[in-house]
Amino acid sequence: MAKLVYALNQSLDGYVDHMAFAPDPVLFRHFIDDVRGLAATIYGRRMYETMRYWDEDHSDWDDARRDYAAAWRRLPKWVVSRTLTSVGPNATLVDDAVESAIRMLKDRFDGEIEVAGPELAASLTELRLVDEYRVYVHPVVLGEGKAFFAGSRPSLRLVAHDRIGEHVVRLTYVSA
Repeated sequence: MAKLVYALNQSLDGYVDHMAFAPDPVLFRHFIDDVRGLAATIYGRRMYETMRYWDEDHSDWDDARRDYAAAWRRLPKWVVSRTLTSVGPNATLVDDAVESAIRMLKDRFDGEIEVAGPELAASLTELRLVDEYRVYVHPVVLGEGKAFFAGSRPSLRLVAHDRIGEHVVRLTYVSA
């Protein structure tokens, strides 16, 4: 049975905005290795639309970006959306029966399935489907935006913390 992990970058004040800060080379390499090790991913619509950037090659990419794109493209993806009518390569649309679809994925796969998108993670948290939370804290204060924990306020227990690169701390939590 797979473990469902909600992992995302956040600012010091708890907001998620991938346009406000970017990973340094060490953290980016960490994310490449992370994606290579996943069994699958589950996205909310907005996060999936952001990640579609990796579907097509860009002439200005360096080797690390090409590595990330290759890992991301190979990864099976499920996209939870009531508004999309289709999704891109290696992706499956989930437009209803979300709970049963996610339970099926957890039963079907071994390893880790990562969920991305704060609103989707909140609904999966309420259904008690998220097994682990990985918060990548960046030394940036945004003052506004979408919160890492959108709605759900689960009781958590810290199980690990580590520094990745010079600036980011990853905090790993499970339900208390």
